[in-house]
Amino acid sequence: MALTNDGSTFSLRIGKWIFDVFLNFRGEDARHSFLRLLYAALVEKKISTFKDDEVLERGKPIPSELLKAIEGSRFSVVIFSKNYASSSWCLDELTKIVECRQKMKGHTIFPVFFDVEPTEVRKQEGSFGEAFAKHEEAFKENLEKVKKWRDALKEVTNISGWVIPKGQESEYIEPIVERIFKTLSSIKLNEGLVGIESRVWEVYSELKIGSTDVRMFGIYGTGGIGKTTIARVVYDSFSNQFEASSFLHDVRETYERQGLVHLQKKLLSDTLMERNINVGDEYDGLQFIKHRLCNKKVLLVLDDVNKLKQLKFLVGEHSWYGAGSRIIITTRDQHLLEAHAVDAIYRPEEMSNEEALRLFSLTCFGSEHTPEGYKEMSNLVVSYGHGLPLAIKVLGSHLVGGSITAWKSCLVGLENNFPTELLQVFQISFDSLHEVDKETFLHMACFFNGEDRDRTVRILDSLRLYPIEIVLRELIDKSLLNLSLDKNCYWMHPLVQQMGREMVCRECPEWPSRRSRLWLPEDIDALLTDNMGTDAIKCIVLNLPVQKKVYWHPEAFSKIPNLQLLKIHNVQLQHELTHFPNGLRFVEWSGYSLKSLPPNFVPYKLVELTMCHSNIELLWKGVKYLGSLKFIKLSHSQNLISTPDFSWAPLLVNIDFEGCTNLVEVHPSVGELKLLTLLNLKDCTSLESLPRKLEMKSLEILIFSSCSKVKEIPEFAKNMERLRELHLNGTTIKYLPLSIEHLTGLTLLNISHCKNLAGLPCAVFRMESLKEFIVFGCSRLANDDRSAKKTKNKKSNDD
Repeated sequence: MALTNDGSTFSLRIGKWIFDVFLNFRGEDARHSFLRLLYAALVEKKISTFKDDEVLERGKPIPSELLKAIEGSRFSVVIFSKNYASSSWCLDELTKIVECRQKMKGHTIFPVFFDVEPTEVRKQEGSFGEAFAKHEEAFKENLEKVKKWRDALKEVTNISGWVIPKGQESEYIEPIVERIFKTLSSIKLNEGLVGIESRVWEVYSELKIGSTDVRMFGIYGTGGIGKTTIARVVYDSFSNQFEASSFLHDVRETYERQGLVHLQKKLLSDTLMERNINVGDEYDGLQFIKHRLCNKKVLLVLDDVNKLKQLKFLVGEHSWYGAGSRIIITTRDQHLLEAHAVDAIYRPEEMSNEEALRLFSLTCFGSEHTPEGYKEMSNLVVSYGHGLPLAIKVLGSHLVGGSITAWKSCLVGLENNFPTELLQVFQISFDSLHEVDKETFLHMACFFNGEDRDRTVRILDSLRLYPIEIVLRELIDKSLLNLSLDKNCYWMHPLVQQMGREMVCRECPEWPSRRSRLWLPEDIDALLTDNMGTDAIKCIVLNLPVQKKVYWHPEAFSKIPNLQLLKIHNVQLQHELTHFPNGLRFVEWSGYSLKSLPPNFVPYKLVELTMCHSNIELLWKGVKYLGSLKFIKLSHSQNLISTPDFSWAPLLVNIDFEGCTNLVEVHPSVGELKLLTLLNLKDCTSLESLPRKLEMKSLEILIFSSCSKVKEIPEFAKNMERLRELHLNGTTIKYLPLSIEHLTGLTLLNISHCKNLAGLPCAVFRMESLKEFIVFGCSRLANDDRSAKKTKNKKSNDD
């Protein structure tokens, strides 16, 4: 039976190195002397070594397991001895080794001449000559086979190796193993792992392996970014510096399939070099790890951790380990690392374009250099991968051997057919989310990637995704979302975004009308034109780059009762709408072309209504229950005549009617909104009628700028001490009400260009909080000696 170092059988994984070293030897010459010493030294250095101990019966063909072991090994150590050539099995192995060296990039041969001279082997003299004479007689019907053996011997003996006299075996073991170890470390660090060196050394510098303290180190990031690869290279390169080591691969999946005890037993077996360790339960395993490793310098890697419990029962505390120990944890969830109080955290950067192109070329063409004719298309493929190593390798594998035409077809298909391998990787993170987190993630992927942070939070909050700030933080911790502070926006990796959109499309691949979210213009237009809505649809967002006429059915929204979010830009309706879903929570319709909202719309769930640059004259007639409404914005809707009755809108926070040039009246109910913080009526040049009195105790900003027909502003109630800014510039007011004295929190008062203003109440000059008092352009006020003097004094005091 073919065995690995730890005694387990192996199975070859195509494209992966299974062993570091394959030992090719003549058993009766070397098994009990040199080979025994070499194998023990390799195992001690944690170099994965294949040594076949089975004695083959004469005449039997070489087993397929041995051939696969050779193919799956990085190095072959060929031990030539006196009777080596007499074994057809050894020569068959040698032929396979040479074949792998010729065909497989990276397979290296180390020749060892044990008690035999290299010239004897190369020229096939002495015992080698005698052996080949017998082979030619035995295989006279197949001399081509003998010729291959001779050629293989010549090729290998031309490689520099070690000549070891009998009796001096022990003196050569260390230099041989050290040479293999250094070569192996260099290859593992560089071979096929583009850009890995800088990332590995960043981790290495944080690990501070030379120091005696115990350090726990976390590597986190989105799926496919290279966390496991980095951890693996660090482990392979430096584990020889520790007394014991263990790499627990794919903790998440192993935990789900086999449980925590299995992982504990694997960790203990690796570090203690013991088999059949008896662990009763996970608490028993915890104690076992804690007490058996406390005096050992160990290197542990826990790959793809997804639960805090896994860290508690496998990693535990610093005191569990001996001086100089290092524990590396890879995860997609930053919060787990923070909760376990690791000493440092590293997030790998995405690959640069140059690195990505090199990796793609290696994967697709077997060379770092892209062939002529494929460079332009290769750059397009790499740009799709957006610096994610896994994506680039998957795409490279898919395109191997393909023509330019096939490549173009594949790239077009990627827009609608997300690679299954990538979807599976990203979906792991998605599946670990709670329902509210999943909903938020899909909203971000479909609609809000790269949008303004504050605006996004407000929209998601209106959809009752509570508590939204914590939910978004959870998505960031799980590497599904990022926060750009300089741009004040949330953003996600383009491939993560495509994964989210793909998941929505898979809700019903054939029928967009049965999906929860719609964002593609062609899907939305067809749905609303043909009146094919369903109760599955929750959100519609349509952002057209230029204005387009649409012929949506008048009852298009009547079949979408569960619609919560409606966001439309650059659409010109050619038909009236008879319905709006009553379940709408957020509506943003820029350039709404109709004169009013559908008359039967009952907006009792509506949180925000934004319809800038609309043709609306009157939102609705009479009073409607607006128990959820917080924000209303109809700025630059130049046909609007009057505001609605807001008597039943107790939660209103913001009203923005800036630039509504035909607005004549503000309904008296506005003056009684207790939670309103902003009332913006700037540039409402036709405005004449205002509430008689303002009793808005939460109001902070009040803007009447350039309302040129406003001759008199309302009285201020005693409870309006929160008002900070009052903009009256450009109005035709003649005086300020004496009740302005109630505005004790006012910091800015702008009365510039109030040409009819004849005087100021004394209360203005007693406002202790006032920092900005803008009065230029008040021609009548300047001619009033008393007011002018007081204004001047006020200005002096401010200076």
